[in-house]
Amino acid sequence: MAFPGDQSTVIGHRGLGGGTVEGHRENTLGSFMAAAASGVDWLEVDVRRTSDDVLVVAHDPAYDDGMFHIDTTAAMARERGTLLLDDLLASLPPDVGIDFDLKSSMEDAARPATGTTAALLAPIAAREARGRPVAVSSFDPAALLTTRMLAPDVPTGLLTWLRFPIGQAVSAAAHLDVDFLAVHMGSVRPTPIEPEVQQRPLDYIVSLLHGADRQVMAWCPKLTELARVLGAGVDAVCVNDVPSVLRQLRPQASSAATED
Repeated sequence: MAFPGDQSTVIGHRGLGGGTVEGHRENTLGSFMAAAASGVDWLEVDVRRTSDDVLVVAHDPAYDDGMFHIDTTAAMARERGTLLLDDLLASLPPDVGIDFDLKSSMEDAARPATGTTAALLAPIAAREARGRPVAVSSFDPAALLTTRMLAPDVPTGLLTWLRFPIGQAVSAAAHLDVDFLAVHMGSVRPTPIEPEVQQRPLDYIVSLLHGADRQVMAWCPKLTELARVLGAGVDAVCVNDVPSVLRQLRPQASSAATED
C-alpha cells in the first residue's frame, strides 16, 4: 500500500500549495522546503522531461511565453528558474514522502515505452523508495504501466481529471494494476454530468475501493470539506495551503511549532 498508518496522510500540493502560499511560489525549492519544515507527511511533485532527458519540476506543459518544457534543455530550464528534480531530491529531508505526479508529454508518443518520461522517472522513484515513502501517480494509464514494469515495487496511483465521472474512476482503479485512486474533489461534488441524485456518498466510494484492495487519495479539498473527506476514511489528502490545513488538523503541533 502507498499510504501506511491509521490517520490520513497529508500531502502538500506542489509544495506548500498551488499558486503562492506564504510568499512561496508553487513548485519551487523554497515552497517544498517550507512545506517539509511545517511537518507535512508527503509532498506532491510535478515531473516533466526536457529535450535532453532531464526531469524538471513543472505543472504546466509550457511557460507563459509559449516555450514548452519538452523543447528546452536542462540548462535552459534552470536559466528560466525551473527546479530540476535532482536538485529538489538532494535537498529534501529523507523522512518526507514524495508523490511524483508524472506528466507525460505528447512527444512521448514518438518514443518506445522505455524512452518516455515514465521510463526516466522509474529508476529515480525506485532509488528514492529505498530511503523514503514514495509513490508515482499519473493521468496517463500507460505511464503507470511503464512505471510498474520498470519499478515494480513503487506504488502507483491513477489520477482522474477535474470533475471526471466518479463511477468510471472507481471501476477503472479497481481493475487496473494500481495501488490507489487519486480523485479530484470536483468528482465527488454534484456536476452537470453527475448531479447529486446520481452520486454515491464518498464513504461508499471509499468502502468499495478498500474492498478492491485499493486506497483513495482526495486532491484539492476545500478547508470546509476536510472533516467530511477525512470522516469518509480516505487514505490521503493532497492539499493546497498546507499551513492552514495543518492548523486545522493538528492545532497543538502547529502551536508548538509557532512557539519554537
